[in-house]
Amino acid sequence: MANPNILFFFTDDQRFDTIGALGNADIKTPNMDWLVENGTTFQNAYIMGGTDAAVCMPSRAMLMTGRTLFGLSNSGQSIPHNHVMLGETLQENGYRCWGTGKWHNGTSSFSRSFNDGADVYFGGMYDHWMVPVHSFDPSGRYEGRIRRTAAFRPSNVVEDKTADHMHAGSHSSELFAGHAVEFLDTYQKDDPFFAYVAFMAPHDPRTMPQEFLDMYDASGIDIGESFTPIHPFDNGELTVRDELLSAIPRKESDVRQHIAEYYAMISHVDAQIGKIIDSLRKTGKLDDTIIVFAGDNGLALGRHGLMGKQNLYDHSLHVPLIMTGPNIPKGNATQSLVYTADIYPTLCDLVGINVPETVLGSSFYSLFSQSTGAHRDYLYFVYKELMRAVQVDGYKLIEYHVHGNRHSQLFDLNDDPMETVNLVHELSYKSTVSNLRNKMDEAREEFSDHLAPFDSFWEGFKY
Repeated sequence: MANPNILFFFTDDQRFDTIGALGNADIKTPNMDWLVENGTTFQNAYIMGGTDAAVCMPSRAMLMTGRTLFGLSNSGQSIPHNHVMLGETLQENGYRCWGTGKWHNGTSSFSRSFNDGADVYFGGMYDHWMVPVHSFDPSGRYEGRIRRTAAFRPSNVVEDKTADHMHAGSHSSELFAGHAVEFLDTYQKDDPFFAYVAFMAPHDPRTMPQEFLDMYDASGIDIGESFTPIHPFDNGELTVRDELLSAIPRKESDVRQHIAEYYAMISHVDAQIGKIIDSLRKTGKLDDTIIVFAGDNGLALGRHGLMGKQNLYDHSLHVPLIMTGPNIPKGNATQSLVYTADIYPTLCDLVGINVPETVLGSSFYSLFSQSTGAHRDYLYFVYKELMRAVQVDGYKLIEYHVHGNRHSQLFDLNDDPMETVNLVHELSYKSTVSNLRNKMDEAREEFSDHLAPFDSFWEGFKY
């Protein structure tokens, strides 16, 4: 029997708590809900953080290489040839690899990963209606800047290359989904496929067809109990681009509007995912396809007085992860701690191929056959040279070292999942803080967190 196909959806800036079936009563995501009902949800899936303000860049590199944060090159801006990528591994084992959408890790690595593809955006963010896209280039050079923008045209329609398309684009989510549907509708090869669809949404600028914005009344949206007008201290990134998207101090009405637009973008992405799943169903490929849905990082959107992802709070690290398909239990959920870097080796185990030695992530394949069980016993988080955090047994310690100033935060995530009560100075938690600091030191060694300039965090950090 041939290996199953793999269809991978990757969204941009989608926080873990933005799926209706997972408890968000405000948002409408019927197709993501279908994935939850028909697959296994990893309720504690996380990224490790970032060594660059563009957190999605290392996040995407970790996903595609299976390497942990300090095992990347140049924060994932490019991927060395000796780091074997997921697409390369699948190609070596008979998969036809195809990709479309956002790619933030250099041009040559995209061509290494895929045999073919459709429109690709090389960058972090752009106007969703005016995305400068490249056609697939097997050489990996992608020379020059493309002057046409995202307007979906089936491959059998000849494009007028003399026309100026800078004003006539499709929304990025519709563009990439349209290409994915065409790929699935026309795929006739006997080889299994790996189709990677990397959406640019719900990243700002948050624009979408009006019908999706009309689904939300900003005045009634829950902003979360950790909303506060301003962050309580300087975390070193209070003036980064993302934090300037809303006035400081934050206003509840402004934050509610941001969230309404964020949810509208997610509902729009959800509708495009539904079209792609319908194509699988129509072509008879659904039962033979593993579907992975994940996000590259979360977002604050007013929580803790922040707007972006340049921090180590749960809202910025905790991401959705759902997997469906052959040998994956339906309607299942696990609380086990996993990193997105663990997805690569897990997919290898699911399709029965060897995991390359360059992969540093750990397969959570065993979780599919266990009703209970643990994958990782702790998580370690990093943001540049400014912050470190460790999460063990429901407790999370965040340490800050900013311009010579120290701050520490301890949260009991079991009783305080929104991280609103700092317990670090409570005498009854003194031993907990000490144990977590020791664990942080161990984690630093385990994950090789001693690469310049990031070891500067520790040089000035004395307990």
